[in-house]
Amino acid sequence: MKDDLNNPNRWSYRRAYAEHNYPPGTRVRLVSMPDDPDPVPEGTCGTVLAVDGAGQLLMQWDNGRSLSLLPGVDSFEVLERPQQRNTPKHNRGDAR
Repeated sequence: MKDDLNNPNRWSYRRAYAEHNYPPGTRVRLVSMPDDPDPVPEGTCGTVLAVDGAGQLLMQWDNGRSLSLLPGVDSFEVLERPQQRNTPKHNRGDAR
């Protein structure tokens, strides 16, 4: 069966994966961008700003560029992930 690039489940999975693994504030170092005609230089570090509907990482690179990363296509390493917020769990009992 042919891989359907327009299958909404594929894009939904990619987006959910990227949102879970690369939340805003994640710091990365680029290893390579093999398919981009004007790539960010290898070794450049940057911060994930958001994830778009196709699962691309919207980036702010330390050199001022804003070219997105494509997980599964571009090679990069995670340097640091933002700390999880520890929010208190609400008591579901009667509040008095």
